[in-house]
Amino acid sequence: MILTYTAGSLVAARGREWVVLPESAPDMLVLRPLGGSEDDIAAVFPAFEDVRPAEFAAPSPADLGDQRAAGLLRTALRIGFRAGAGPFRSLASIAVEPRAYQLVPLLMALRQRTVRLLISDDVGIGKTIEAGLIAKELLAQGEATRLAVLCSPSLAEQWQGELREKFGIDAELVLASTVSRLERGLELGQSLFDKHPFTIISTDFIKSTRHREDFVRHCPDLVIVDEAHSCVAADDTAQGGTSSSTNQLRYELLRKVSADADRHLLLLTATPHSGKESAFRNLLGLVRPELATLDLESPAGRAKLAEHFVARKRADVRVYLTKEEDGLADDSLAERTAFPSDRWTKDEPYKLTPAYRALLDDAIAYARDRVEAAGEQGKREARIAWWSVIALLRSMVSSPAAAAQTLKTRSESAVARTAQEADALGAPVAADSADNDRLEGMDVAPGAAESEDAGARLLELAERAAQLVGPAEDAKLKALTRHLKGLIAEGYHPIIFCRYIPTAEYLAGQLDGKLGRKTKVAAVTGTLSPQQRLERIEQLAAEAAEDGDPAVRRVLIATDCLSEGVNLQHHFDAVVHYDLAWNPTRHDQREGRVDRYGQKRDQVRVITMYGEDNGIDGKVLEVLFKKHRQIMKDLGISVSVPDETASGVTDAVVEWLLLHGRQGSQESLFEMDTHQESFDRIEREWNSAAEREKTSRSKYAQRAIHPEEVAREVAAVRAALGGADEVRGFALEALRDLDALVRDPRDGTGDFTAQVGGTPAGLRDALAATLGNRLVEEDRQIPFRSTPAIARGEAALVRTDPAIGAVASYVLDSALDANTLGPRPARRCGVVTTDAVTIRTTLLLVRYRFHLTLPSRTGERQVVAEDARLLAYEGMPSRARWLDDDAATALLAARASANTHEQAARNAISRALDGLPDLDGHLTEYGTSLAAELDASHRRVRKANEEIVRGLKVVPQEPADVLGVYVYVPQQPVSTVSGAEA
Repeated sequence: MILTYTAGSLVAARGREWVVLPESAPDMLVLRPLGGSEDDIAAVFPAFEDVRPAEFAAPSPADLGDQRAAGLLRTALRIGFRAGAGPFRSLASIAVEPRAYQLVPLLMALRQRTVRLLISDDVGIGKTIEAGLIAKELLAQGEATRLAVLCSPSLAEQWQGELREKFGIDAELVLASTVSRLERGLELGQSLFDKHPFTIISTDFIKSTRHREDFVRHCPDLVIVDEAHSCVAADDTAQGGTSSSTNQLRYELLRKVSADADRHLLLLTATPHSGKESAFRNLLGLVRPELATLDLESPAGRAKLAEHFVARKRADVRVYLTKEEDGLADDSLAERTAFPSDRWTKDEPYKLTPAYRALLDDAIAYARDRVEAAGEQGKREARIAWWSVIALLRSMVSSPAAAAQTLKTRSESAVARTAQEADALGAPVAADSADNDRLEGMDVAPGAAESEDAGARLLELAERAAQLVGPAEDAKLKALTRHLKGLIAEGYHPIIFCRYIPTAEYLAGQLDGKLGRKTKVAAVTGTLSPQQRLERIEQLAAEAAEDGDPAVRRVLIATDCLSEGVNLQHHFDAVVHYDLAWNPTRHDQREGRVDRYGQKRDQVRVITMYGEDNGIDGKVLEVLFKKHRQIMKDLGISVSVPDETASGVTDAVVEWLLLHGRQGSQESLFEMDTHQESFDRIEREWNSAAEREKTSRSKYAQRAIHPEEVAREVAAVRAALGGADEVRGFALEALRDLDALVRDPRDGTGDFTAQVGGTPAGLRDALAATLGNRLVEEDRQIPFRSTPAIARGEAALVRTDPAIGAVASYVLDSALDANTLGPRPARRCGVVTTDAVTIRTTLLLVRYRFHLTLPSRTGERQVVAEDARLLAYEGMPSRARWLDDDAATALLAARASANTHEQAARNAISRALDGLPDLDGHLTEYGTSLAAELDASHRRVRKANEEIVRGLKVVPQEPADVLGVYVYVPQQPVSTVSGAEA
């Protein structure tokens, strides 16, 4: 006869205890090891294997621990939970501890039947984490079954890594370079979007007609769109431009995706407005069609928008959940996020050498002649010449290597058949559009020649440029070397951003070996694939770390292929703009790679190099950059420079340069009536955009979720899963008890290091799997960081970090198995004589299991979840007086004030264990009360979604497991109280 088992009950099989999961059937049990994770789930067939009912064994009075045993066991247990009973099903299973402010979009999402959100938090706040939290939660609840992320191809690998490493979502890359391989594995008539439930898709690849229609037909029920601003265009955008036509194709794709009202859609962008109201309205229309026409001036319109739109800058979340700022009762949940407090910026000029000045003057003279001649030939020829000249001048002030390459290469616009086509071909490679997210291929040296064979004049200029390489004739390179040595001496790891590939490669060759033997130099350009770029960066970091010398410095030279999306804050903390971009927004993007959450430096350094006598940089710096910085200083936010504004300024600068030469007075440029009128218009447009951005930030600030609501849920999560201080204390104590060599500098950071060579073999093997074999085998120091943002080979002091999980698993397993060899930090019993109590008090560590019925759009889900609680009572078990939760938790801090005689300890713990049956009634009652609290919490989080709440049930599984029993004996003299045993 085969017994049937209810979900949540315990069974014994294969030499261990298991929890029965709801997916079980009478002839096949789906089991999770008691205290194990989802990765350990197994199927067992009772007809062929020995399966019997199990009860969790009581602790043994012979296996006593010290005063820290209860706390260590409790934390080890909670760290091991991967299926929490609270309303956030996924938080126990992700490998990142979200900041409190990052829960706001998640709370907003859970109040919607179909999730539609525009997340527009500032650069570096963590939009990827916020989107990942929502995706993981919807998948865990069964609200979504498949996921697609649409992003730039250069960010695809980073998205893949973030989802896999932090959220356990293994997504397939769908790129132009991978689609052929993926399609070869399909069955006849099968779509790759059906075969692969989780995909990360290049927006440029998927917008083509063939792939777009296939994607729309088989689109997942959850879609995340990164850099969503690049997928819409303003209604008044000039037609025919490459950027606007590309945006239109993406917009049409997203309109079709968003047309399904049951599809979850998350749009991410740090720049939802970009100074263009119609583009913002189009973006809102993708979230919900009715949002596009809302009256955003009315309170009702703004309240409706607030349900779907969240936009915060760093100042809003740097300090969160405080009494002063957020109106909470106290600061017990206050959270301070370690953004860099400021950017130290400095503009550093350099002057050309005489030979370089002569070359530039001759190049300007050639450019002037070429533009004049082309102007007489027609509009098409004039525009081709214009873009060729801009390419020539920009590469000339970049480096001799870029200049030589450009002078020998045919112009991109030379093949144009019309003036409009010439602009479409020439603008992307010669200008720096804020809206142009197609950075792939934009760092190649542009061409200046207008035929396949460069003319004799250009070839002569190219030969002269090639002779100017090296610090003797290249004053810009010489100045860079000086600035880098200064940064390195102060302990910084800088990134040098260049416009062109030849410049980056030139700098890499010139700087190698010139910055000291302890400085490692590498270059990353568009010649590498996105994956190779990340590997090159990791290789540079690994080479610097291998020496084990804190004086080793990293220097990375990069083009703008790294200026968007790639997170570099773990390895670098300074930025040098070697080539001045022609739009300040590009500098913001570059600096945002290191000035973001997780940056260990409180101050990021930024150096902007400019040529004060090359006729271009000084004017661009004065007109564009100083105005941009002033707006940021006044408003506290960065306002994107409209492309028309930037190109208007740079066109005027180039025109002036061709008219008057390099020596022309800079002041006179702004005194000319024709240019002054243009600059006045640009000033008005920019101020207007800044004012709109300021207004929108205050008008549309996130008000749908009050901080008090966030605080309540944060408190509940921390009560169930523990906080950072608990994890740090556990890791320190457990590692020391397991014979690791721990060094705690007590420097206020919370960081420490540990060498684990002396720990038990089982723990070493587990740590090697997460941190790397070499680190463990060579017994190197492993940094344990107080921030979740860590580099490779480090561990974060958060409960979901794999290394912390390995320590917790070992502590828990060794506590449950009294036959474990070697040190056992935690025990299931303990007796402590202490002055923290005046009456004999017993602390119980109890594990509750709950059977949850969670309704969703796809039907009910049956889930078994766990929770660990501390319960404490005074006196004898038969007449126990129960303490509240805070008093029970406070016992963990009680320390022995006197020794306890061994026999007396065994007598005390035996009496407590013998009295456990008398406590069954209260343990059951507490479980019922806890289930009611969990039910209320689920309903509270989803309070706006009655359909989801309607079939919710939380039922406790009996009996509860008593994992630990700890008796606290008062130090003599003993107080006596009626009904209590002294």
